[in-house]
Amino acid sequence: MVITGLGVVTSIGTGVDAFADGLRAGRSGAKPIGAFDTTGFAYSNACEITDFDPEEWLRDMAADELGRAAQFAVAGSRMAVADAGLTEDDVRARRTLVSVGTTDGESRDLDHLIGLQVTEGEDRLDATVARRVWPGRLSAGIVRELGLEDVETVTVPTACAAGNYAVGSGYDAISSGDVEMALCGGADALCRKTFTGFYRLGTIAPDVCRPFDADRQGILTGEGAGILLMESLESALGRGARIYAEVLGYGLSCDASHPVAPDRDSIARCITAAHRNAGIEASDVDFISAHGTGTKANDVTEVGAIRQVFGDELPRTVSIKSMIGHTMGAASALAAAACSLALREGFIPPTINHRTTDPECAVDCVPNEAVEARLRVVQNNGLAFGGNNAVLMLGHWAENAAETLPADATAAA
Repeated sequence: MVITGLGVVTSIGTGVDAFADGLRAGRSGAKPIGAFDTTGFAYSNACEITDFDPEEWLRDMAADELGRAAQFAVAGSRMAVADAGLTEDDVRARRTLVSVGTTDGESRDLDHLIGLQVTEGEDRLDATVARRVWPGRLSAGIVRELGLEDVETVTVPTACAAGNYAVGSGYDAISSGDVEMALCGGADALCRKTFTGFYRLGTIAPDVCRPFDADRQGILTGEGAGILLMESLESALGRGARIYAEVLGYGLSCDASHPVAPDRDSIARCITAAHRNAGIEASDVDFISAHGTGTKANDVTEVGAIRQVFGDELPRTVSIKSMIGHTMGAASALAAAACSLALREGFIPPTINHRTTDPECAVDCVPNEAVEARLRVVQNNGLAFGGNNAVLMLGHWAENAAETLPADATAAA
């Protein structure tokens, strides 16, 4: 199956064209946090979105009926439908899956409610805000806003790998014939709870995120949404759709060996499972979009797992978190959108803020400037707390795809 529409909301650009321009330019979304009071924190940068207007995207619901993450998800879905050359009536006429991954749901609203409870008491809780907290509203909001009926609606809570999990669920649903089309991805909004948790873990960078760098000091939290519109190849060709990429397959693993520490062997198993499911060899992969958080432990462990699978011939390995921060449940979905753009437009986005590669993370991270490249197969890593790992494989599409992809990869699509 194929990806024919992209909807993105990020700190470096909203909409597919702005996002693509930001990736090519190596734009940074880092700035001081304005979403909540950061008094008491030694440093407080994040990749916050400051130009998003929910009224532009909501037609059926009032803006205060949905939390910020759900607003992002609705906006991304409307963009993806339009980008695919479809109307919302077209989507309503199809059997459709809506699957949205998240880490925090509407934790920004929980922050607000807890603040009210502590400062003013339970009697002062805001019922409108409380109704927004249910994470299912991330996908339910899309269904309501697009006027969909009798659709399968899923919210996937597998944290920082949730976007890839959601895309995998779309792949399975279309492959099995259960649905004809899928709107899949992830969404999260900046919140005090998550920032504080990572800060207390000592994994928030003081200025910028520097994945694979010898001087890296951690993540910057971010926010946004990435929604992919997926359909069968037959459907896309039948309506003459523009195709960004083929979804070749995916792999999952869950080691559950530690609440927060990544496990190298489990990540390697996940990568191998993704290659097997996609019908490709490691040598077919042209670049890897890494989870690449910029923490000491993650980068070393992830590169170790990649080396375990690929040996000494490592593909270029980049992290777009250096630009948009760690967008939690949206992270691997936005990376999948970036990979789709890279495949169609022929470039590899950079890892910005890079100065000196850590010898323990010895990869070509495409430092600071994008490079032009003819790509066939791209690997997108999503790794999460609790050992939840999801790796997505995407391939270049052309009319002569049989010549540009390995034969078994084309067959697997």
